[in-house]
Amino acid sequence: MNIGDVAERSGLPPKTIRYYEDIGLVTPQRAANGYRSFRDSDLHKLTFLGHARSLGFSIEDCRALLALYEDETRASSDVKRIAQGHLTRIDQKIADLAAMRETLSHLVRECAGDDRPDCPILQGLEGN
Repeated sequence: MNIGDVAERSGLPPKTIRYYEDIGLVTPQRAANGYRSFRDSDLHKLTFLGHARSLGFSIEDCRALLALYEDETRASSDVKRIAQGHLTRIDQKIADLAAMRETLSHLVRECAGDDRPDCPILQGLEGN
């Protein structure tokens, strides 16, 4: 398969596929003319990576998950540890966003939104 075929089948843009190749996540074969030639195994890896990235896993987590995916002697506890760490980071981001939302909601409620120049939102951003 060429890069266009594998891009269509994996749902990933060619630029992303090239990036994954550059950082060593996939290694397509090269034809005599230098063009990439993707195997079914490359397509499976790219699809796997696309799903993992859509769940927000980092590139390094993806690298580790891909290695475990390819290791038939893996322990599921290793996979779970990576997923649990990612879930913990997601929960922290949710908590951070909730705190940001509460602060901003308070500032918006306090602002009269009229023609006067005083504005609690600007004062809040100022740190006062």
